[in-house]
Amino acid sequence: MYPTPTEPHDHEKYAADHSLHHAHVPNPVSSAPGLNSPAGSVPTYAPPYVYTVHSNSVPAVPARGNWSTILCHCCDDPENCMITFFCPCITFGQIAEIVSQGSTPCASGGVCYCILLSTTANACLYSCSYRSKMRAQYDLEETPCADCLVHFCCATCALCQEYRELKNRGFDMGIGWEANMDRRRRGVTAAPTVVPGMTR
Repeated sequence: MYPTPTEPHDHEKYAADHSLHHAHVPNPVSSAPGLNSPAGSVPTYAPPYVYTVHSNSVPAVPARGNWSTILCHCCDDPENCMITFFCPCITFGQIAEIVSQGSTPCASGGVCYCILLSTTANACLYSCSYRSKMRAQYDLEETPCADCLVHFCCATCALCQEYRELKNRGFDMGIGWEANMDRRRRGVTAAPTVVPGMTR
């Protein structure tokens, strides 16, 4: 409560104190001349600002059940496409090491695939088993057909698709399983590749 003014100078002091007590700080946007109200009118006050933070730091990871790229999109990764076309054992070795969680080293997987590819027709059976394991790990659909048929009819495209899938899920395919796990333990992860919504 403010005391009742008894003298002229007390009345002026009371009025100054009262105006400071009930003063409002106008919104700088709404009180700016010429923006929201005509000159000379009482400014209106906007509601409190609400700040929305949109975080794009975590790229999208493919949904469970869907492949991140389709079988024939080999040119999405031109470097891997060329390596797989001329030397599929390298790509297969990298895939085998990640899918087997290090129990099949890249070198031994690649050598086995190379021997089977050059001496028998069973290389597709060997490679399709790793496709099946990867599908089980990530709940991927068996598409566009059975795993053995995909590798029998189009082994190069199948290997490229599997390589891209693991890469899109955050694995650095060039460093192997143990190095990837060491990075994750230290909190350093390869960012998953942002892929458009899709797909089969």
